[in-house]
Amino acid sequence: MMRAAFDAMGPWHGEGWSDDAGSPDDELPGKRYRAIFISDLHLGTPGCQAAALLDFLKSHPSDYLYLVGDIVDGWQLRRRWYWPQTHNDVVQKLLRRARKGCRVVYVPGNHDEFARGFVGHQFGGIEVVEDAVHTTAQGQDLWVTHGDYFDGVIQCAKWLAYLGDNLYEFTLKLNRHLNSLRARMGLPYWSLSAYLKQRVKQALNYVTDFEVAVASEARRRGHHGVVCGHIHRAEMREINGTLYCNDGDWVESRTALVEHLDGRLELLQWAPSHETQGQGHKKQVSA
Repeated sequence: MMRAAFDAMGPWHGEGWSDDAGSPDDELPGKRYRAIFISDLHLGTPGCQAAALLDFLKSHPSDYLYLVGDIVDGWQLRRRWYWPQTHNDVVQKLLRRARKGCRVVYVPGNHDEFARGFVGHQFGGIEVVEDAVHTTAQGQDLWVTHGDYFDGVIQCAKWLAYLGDNLYEFTLKLNRHLNSLRARMGLPYWSLSAYLKQRVKQALNYVTDFEVAVASEARRRGHHGVVCGHIHRAEMREINGTLYCNDGDWVESRTALVEHLDGRLELLQWAPSHETQGQGHKKQVSA
């Protein structure tokens, strides 16, 4: 499966990927960031909003780009192969970023756990690591980890995680139909899954427990904060003196964590150009 994914992503030359066959477009004029953190792209699934992500990456150059897990969805690809051109374009875009001098760091998650077998290697300039530490321009050490190690369901009952993944995919499929109808009515994008997460008490309790556990481990390791993904809920807040940052996802929320050149951190939510009359739009995510 890993080799098949490589073949779909572009030319394979033994030492890594080549992006020379990618589309000729490059970064558009836009604000430059010191670092960008994105996770949970779930390439290889119909729910991945690859076009929106491409739109975001083209207009947001950076010195560092962290891929914080679940970039390729190996769970879904094992069930059914799905790899449209836009997903290939995302991979080619990431490779171009690395080739043009951006440091691209890939921290695999549970859906792309196959990549953990390649920790310590590089593919087309993209570094594969177990976890990372990013030091901001203000001197804050941020531990970068996907976060699945803090999910009891993933660690203790993987069959239950697979069941939940299937139910989640069903919710996303229903959500796509709802949003097709909303688009015809002139209404903006709306996430059914995010709505349920905000309304179901057990889901809220799970999110809170997860956030506290991740922040506590970052504090135990001596870091000022942590950047993670996994739960598809963008958030930035302080937990018992430790900065907790979750960069969200590119299935529902279309969010990213960015570090400005002065070291300031911000969560952004992206509306692609086709939804904003040709001009991509970003806004700060409400905490």
